[in-house]
Amino acid sequence: MKLLPQNQFSFCTIALASIFIATLVFGRTATAQQPAPQSAVLARVFVLHADNLFALRARIAAGNVHEPALDSLRAEANELLKLEPLSVTQKPQTPPSGDKHDYISLAPYWWPNPAAPGGVPYIRRDGETNPAAAQVPDHKNFSKVMSATHTLALAYYLLGDQVYAAQCAKLLRVWFLDPATRMNPSLTFAQAVIGRNEGRGTGLIETREITQILDAIGLLADSHAWTAADQQGMQDWCSKFLQWMLSSSNGKDESAAKNNHGTYYDVQIVALALFVGKKDVADRVLREAPKKRIELQVEPDGRQPLELERTKSAGYSLMNLSGLFELARLGDATGADLWSFQTKDGRSIRKALDYLVPFGTGERKWTGEQIAEVKWTELIPELLAAADKYQAPGYKDVAKKIDPNFGQSLDALLLHAQSQN
Repeated sequence: MKLLPQNQFSFCTIALASIFIATLVFGRTATAQQPAPQSAVLARVFVLHADNLFALRARIAAGNVHEPALDSLRAEANELLKLEPLSVTQKPQTPPSGDKHDYISLAPYWWPNPAAPGGVPYIRRDGETNPAAAQVPDHKNFSKVMSATHTLALAYYLLGDQVYAAQCAKLLRVWFLDPATRMNPSLTFAQAVIGRNEGRGTGLIETREITQILDAIGLLADSHAWTAADQQGMQDWCSKFLQWMLSSSNGKDESAAKNNHGTYYDVQIVALALFVGKKDVADRVLREAPKKRIELQVEPDGRQPLELERTKSAGYSLMNLSGLFELARLGDATGADLWSFQTKDGRSIRKALDYLVPFGTGERKWTGEQIAEVKWTELIPELLAAADKYQAPGYKDVAKKIDPNFGQSLDALLLHAQSQN
């Protein structure tokens, strides 16, 4: 679930919201348990709207929100209460290190070579997923942990029920902290290619949504379920993971990638650095991003040529655009303005968005290779972010053309949280 960048929020509004939080009881919960007490401090998040989340929580406490998005959030969180904790140690395979605490995965687009004995070494078939990759469960399970904890933490923060925080904390402890089940903080064996390597830099793309984990932890901060020891444990784990990302050969390879892999490497480095208090690292990456990512990847007309080379050219164009927008949102936390960066010949993230708009609305037909169905609804979070950042409400009209019900999403609800408070 992708949400929107932070905006400035007036002191008066925060003060009023604080009064609501302190004096009003939260709405319906998943169980009979009383809602947890909530602090009047903005959540320490990096991609989510800290101020809009705060305002929305105040409106919910006051009984002023009756939105389908919140019903959906509650239903999804209730379903996640049934999820048993996941761990990298649950896989049947043993990594080359002999340690099941090491994360492993197979490169999805690599297949046995029919012309080679035993099919080895594997050959690449871009965009075609080898079913054998799914038999190694670490990628699927880690993705589920990232998504589930994000949803549960949002549900706790907005709806106020400790049961969501407790389940979120349990999932985090098992995957990251408990000695018997925790993941080692590295991706040495991610996206291995049989007959070629035991892991490679491109495997780092599999943790690109770790920002969901970091924001989830921020939303749990005032919960009884999340302890100081939990917080310190996650700080330590993320610090080690960041160091591995920066110093390992796999990390250096991914840093040098010029396409979406490089974009999402930067997203992870900045988010992890901010989380563990290494602002200098975040600042360095964000200073280099305009030239290293935007200028290199976006043409003056908005095309992303390195994504257009792929067999899922539209899908990867959407994916990289999302990464660039997420990097810009992270820049908001440090004062780095990627939103307004533009080269002399017009390259910018806004231009990349504008290029995709007529394809999303169906006004133009995508002519690049695209071997899978395109989900143009994935453009909507970026449209809403652009409407906010560029003060251009026309982007919301585009979102409505793509999905007439976009206004019922949590993204849209958060965008309007301040004005409706």
